[in-house]
Amino acid sequence: MQKLLFNHTDSLKVQAIFLGKEINLQRLENYVCLATMPLTVRAGEHGCAVLMNYGAVVLFNLEAMEKVAFLSELSSQVKESFDNPETEEVEVYLDVAQSERVKEGKILLHEFSIERLQIVADILAKSVVLSQYETSLANVFDQIEPFAASLQRENRSRRQSRELLRQLGTTLLIEHKIVGRVEIIDKPELLWESPQLENLYLRLEDEYEIRERHNALERKLELISRTAQTVLDFMQHSSSQRVEWYVVILIVVEILLSLYDIIFNRNC
Repeated sequence: MQKLLFNHTDSLKVQAIFLGKEINLQRLENYVCLATMPLTVRAGEHGCAVLMNYGAVVLFNLEAMEKVAFLSELSSQVKESFDNPETEEVEVYLDVAQSERVKEGKILLHEFSIERLQIVADILAKSVVLSQYETSLANVFDQIEPFAASLQRENRSRRQSRELLRQLGTTLLIEHKIVGRVEIIDKPELLWESPQLENLYLRLEDEYEIRERHNALERKLELISRTAQTVLDFMQHSSSQRVEWYVVILIVVEILLSLYDIIFNRNC
């Protein structure tokens, strides 16, 4: 049987925040646990929060001061916090007459059960993660374009090449780690115990374009990966050319020394 929350209201304000690289859920203390998979705890006087170990938190029905207090207390368990965390807000309405879906930017639910709120939290958390890394990849692409143009010039800077490679490598590491841990396109474990909520999950997933955005992110990651390989090949080719010139110079020097030695000995 699903446990109901917020019987005193027919609408909720919801905010998802991508706080950092990880939330240490094992060390959380002084929280009233409402459910697991994902972890849901009491927050504020009449609210709750759903916490994801990959660094996102989704707050339900918290006043401004309650949100500040909750996030301040939680901050000690967040690893590598973002300076400007990605956020997303939405209103959830109780509506038993219509189908559970997103309508005019609002989420309609038949009841405010913990399981339904967890489904909403799962989608919103994935959405803010995607938003964070969509922005990150856009910045990388801004760096790739001028470098691609520089490949046509002779006065390329090896220092710039190495710096771009370093940035690309760092970005790829972060993206693969975060996207892999979040498991963007995987259905939450909750649906194994509550299969009747799968339609709600699929509607929200479609509305927030989770799969489409994930696939677009994967394509961009693949392009960045190919660009990094191109840069690496270019640097290796340049290094090989220099080595070849060094060998040629050494051979020429050796020949000149030999000629000098022959001429000198003949004169003697």
